[in-house]
Amino acid sequence: MTLQELYIMLLIGGTVLLASIAAARAAHRLGLPSLLLFLAVGVIAGEDVIGLDFDDAQLAQSLGNAALAVILIEGGLSTQWADVKRLVAPAGVLATAGVAVSVAVTAVGAHWLLGLNWNLALLLGAIVSSTDAAAVFAVLRTLPLPQKVTGLVEAESGFNDAPTIILVLVFSTATGDPPDPAHILGNVLYQLAAGGAIGLLTGRVGAAALRHIALPATGLYPLATVGFGIIAFAAAGAMGASGIIAAYLAGLVLGNTQLPHRAATRSFAEGAGWLAQIGLFVMLGLLVTPSELPSAVLPALAAGLILLLAARPVSVLACLLPFRIPWREQAFISWAGLRGAVPIVLATYPIVSGIAGARDLLNIVFVLVVLFTLIQGPALPAAARWLGLTRPGALREIEVETAPLDVLDADLLTVTVPLGSRLAGVAVFELRLPPPTVLTLIVREDATIVPTQDTMLRTGDELLLITTPRVREAAERRLRAVGRRGKLARWLGEHGHPGSTGPAPHGGSSS
Repeated sequence: MTLQELYIMLLIGGTVLLASIAAARAAHRLGLPSLLLFLAVGVIAGEDVIGLDFDDAQLAQSLGNAALAVILIEGGLSTQWADVKRLVAPAGVLATAGVAVSVAVTAVGAHWLLGLNWNLALLLGAIVSSTDAAAVFAVLRTLPLPQKVTGLVEAESGFNDAPTIILVLVFSTATGDPPDPAHILGNVLYQLAAGGAIGLLTGRVGAAALRHIALPATGLYPLATVGFGIIAFAAAGAMGASGIIAAYLAGLVLGNTQLPHRAATRSFAEGAGWLAQIGLFVMLGLLVTPSELPSAVLPALAAGLILLLAARPVSVLACLLPFRIPWREQAFISWAGLRGAVPIVLATYPIVSGIAGARDLLNIVFVLVVLFTLIQGPALPAAARWLGLTRPGALREIEVETAPLDVLDADLLTVTVPLGSRLAGVAVFELRLPPPTVLTLIVREDATIVPTQDTMLRTGDELLLITTPRVREAAERRLRAVGRRGKLARWLGEHGHPGSTGPAPHGGSSS
């Protein structure tokens, strides 16, 4: 490659990136999932419109898996363990038994309604049975839902990629006789167990290292944190285990450890996740040929309706019945099974394996994702309101950032008082922070204030506090508690535990 060709490639890449960012802003204003416009950017840039020619399914598969790893690392880093720990069992059942039920129902419907042979029908069922982590994280976290519902769908989407990838690989390599169920089960169990163990171990090693090693620059902490997630993904893949589950669990462990510069790390990971999503969806848009898509509309509608109205509801009902989850929440979880990049990436596997009819399968999956994202995504807020699950009075949590002060053996905490927080209107002495924690400075608009005991906090204030590692967690809990319930938080039973919203203000209640 010449230097001039490099410049042209970077120019094209930068233009596509900025166009995708503009598309994300437009999608947000229109109330549409961003992935649709990212796919549109790829289709427009493709061979039938602007003329970029990309038809390498093997490369798309490899890059797609790498992008999914980054997206899942970011998802793990931004997931509160306190919110999902009690949901691991139902999420695990949905991600395994639920996937199996969904694959079976979808395959039977595709075989009888679309006339697909059993191998292609099973492939289609496996490809579309996984909920998409990127779509779920992007859409559900903007809705004021009970944490139990959001946490369950997020945990399921983080866990179910691994079983579906395994099933797609099995069905893509099957020749003639149907695969042995015992072999499939053993493969799934090994990949999940080994991938999970590698992810947890890597996360714990990374957390221990980052807590005890003082790096020379703040920006290295986010890089190191995401780097440990990438190591977990690659190590698991090298051992024939699930790199996807390893990446998610490593991110989950690291994101729930008291690490330096947590807010900066999450911000960096969020940016990396957006970049991975943009690159992934644009690439998948380039991969399809628009002129081939119209013939896939009717099969995609049929397969999508089977999935939405039969396979997903049956799998949710069968898996969640033992956990006594209310029917309203089950109905929303069933509707919230969003599809996105994962099915399109999985559709490249049979193409790489040379399965007859695989290209038509890719077109069906692509159209299905687009159509049913348009149907499901915008309807989620209305579905939540209709089912009575929204919490209009839900408050935004404060964000606490930690920076180590090595010489003093102390920590600097920075807190912003968000809109609606009960910290506003509280005097400094009413915070009752655990000693020796002290509020040293308030940044208010363009001014800095050295507070006295009688200084009142306001919305938008940035607070700088000095504490010690021994009492840091207690100080953070106290700040959260006052932010949720005000200066009488302790008397009202609010102790500021992470992920616990406590009773809602003004006499309301929260789940």
